[in-house]
Amino acid sequence: MNVLSIVSEVYPLIKTGGLADVAGALPKALRPHGINVSTLVPGYGPVLEHLPRRTEVGRLGGLLGHDAVLTRATMDGLDLLVLEIPELYERAGGPYIDGAGRDHPDNWLRFAVFSLAGARIALGELCAVQTDIVHVHDWQTALVPVYLRYAFRSSLPVVCTVHNLAFQGQFSPDIASRLELPDTALGIECLEYYGGVGFLKGGLVCSDIVTTVSPTYAREILSPELGMGLDGVLQTRRAALYGIVNGIDSEIWNPASDPVPARRYDARSLPRRQANRAAVLSHFGLPDAGGPLFSALTRLTWQKGADMIPDAAEEIVAHGGQLVVCGQGDAAIEDALRDCAWRHPERVSVHIGYSEELAHLIVSGCDVLMQPSRFEPCGLTQLYAMRYGAIPLVGRTGGLSETIIDANEAAMSRAVATGFQFHPIEPHSFREAVRRACEAFRDREAWAGLQRQAMKADFSWDRSASQYAQLFEALHAAWQTAQPRERRSC
Repeated sequence: MNVLSIVSEVYPLIKTGGLADVAGALPKALRPHGINVSTLVPGYGPVLEHLPRRTEVGRLGGLLGHDAVLTRATMDGLDLLVLEIPELYERAGGPYIDGAGRDHPDNWLRFAVFSLAGARIALGELCAVQTDIVHVHDWQTALVPVYLRYAFRSSLPVVCTVHNLAFQGQFSPDIASRLELPDTALGIECLEYYGGVGFLKGGLVCSDIVTTVSPTYAREILSPELGMGLDGVLQTRRAALYGIVNGIDSEIWNPASDPVPARRYDARSLPRRQANRAAVLSHFGLPDAGGPLFSALTRLTWQKGADMIPDAAEEIVAHGGQLVVCGQGDAAIEDALRDCAWRHPERVSVHIGYSEELAHLIVSGCDVLMQPSRFEPCGLTQLYAMRYGAIPLVGRTGGLSETIIDANEAAMSRAVATGFQFHPIEPHSFREAVRRACEAFRDREAWAGLQRQAMKADFSWDRSASQYAQLFEALHAAWQTAQPRERRSC
């Protein structure tokens, strides 16, 4: 079976968050199931730099006034297709924002063009690409099924994965007439959303199956509280909604082979982590105070609960701990964290920005990794942390609640605990979880047992890939039965 994954970022080419990690790992995990995945990604500058040896597959004209060159390359076991339109994708800044941190004003056009191209490629316009299933991700590619259904009248199966419902691709109604879609696609039954145009809404309506990245999050987004205005739409798709927990690439995230930390180790050689702990403290310019080393490796936003970190830092310091923070986001949160570091120069240190290398170093050496999200579809950082023996301290929501077993007295006595949970809507609960972690750290033998238990957890892609494979296979079989002659021949 051939799957065309259409995605706006993919690791190791370009990454802003967990979407890229999933897009880079899932195709490799599906291969043992007999599923071949081609990944279509925009030709951003960093993508072209990573792939200097590309082969032209063909050209596509008439993409909302733009022409594209499609090239193919392989990297790290991925079969990659690159849509090259320099005026849309080769520009300063990130995939979605400019150098000043503002959204590119033509994001609607950039990703509408990308989606239209993806739909045409999926339908076989360029015969070098064969597609049985289309897999789209988040709002940036959610117009693919809309174009398939309304512009091309195709029933080619589509799976839409929502990695974070908070980002929906909502745009002014002025763009509707420029999408080159029939009027029927622009109404309330598809793209119209509170008077504007909702890319993700259209994808949810037009896809055969909707998946999200944990069963708990799949339930949460059906509620008004976490449905982000789309709970009504999702309720109508409830029978087609599945939650599949993300996995991690256990080759990239492996403390026994990771080239970044000062020392490699596994669950049987935990004392070696001390060298990495020292390296983290050195990198952040902190002395070793002897207490637990907490870390936060996250976007500094309200969703991620980063505004609660300065208050938690006071609790950490009061209990003899230290804190390092790596992330960027809201200016007010960044300033609050800098102020906290200024007040506690030997206990708190902050790095504004993100580095994949620094992320590996932090999880290899910190004692506790905090993820205080108010809502979290799945989360990958806590999975990386457990893999490396860093104990997660997380908000009890979404995938965080599913992947972490709280270190309460019963779980500790049965040696099944893997981290600490708290209620994110109760700020005092966060500080209480910090206190519990500090107290647990004092019993070094019990702490080592907690680390080993966390490292035993299997969050590879094996189980999740099997679930995706079953969905793909069932969807493909049903489509073949219903539409045996639809696909174009070359």
